[in-house]
Amino acid sequence: MSEKKDEQRPAGPQLNIELSEDIAEGTYSNLVMLAHSAEEFIMDFIRVMPGVPKARVKSRVIISPPHAKRLLRALADNIERFEQAHGEIEDPPQQGPAVHFGLPGGEA
Repeated sequence: MSEKKDEQRPAGPQLNIELSEDIAEGTYSNLVMLAHSAEEFIMDFIRVMPGVPKARVKSRVIISPPHAKRLLRALADNIERFEQAHGEIEDPPQQGPAVHFGLPGGEA
């Protein structure tokens, strides 16, 4: 009889991760600003609204350089799997400022 190895099981002690309700709701961001030093990468997640000249950082995440590299690999892997399931993600060429909604100014 052959044994099947469970490749999904992590080695070592198990980590229980808690996700509170308010964090589980998530925070929408349509812009991220990146900065780094020798010791850390800083990601500021921002929500920009059309016609509003000011935007506020909604979340700041600070990670180590090795963790940033693991995040890059994990994002690339997830994007590849997403595109295999749903088709290629369109990435139009960026023109002008980093944030462009293509909408005329509105009045409230």
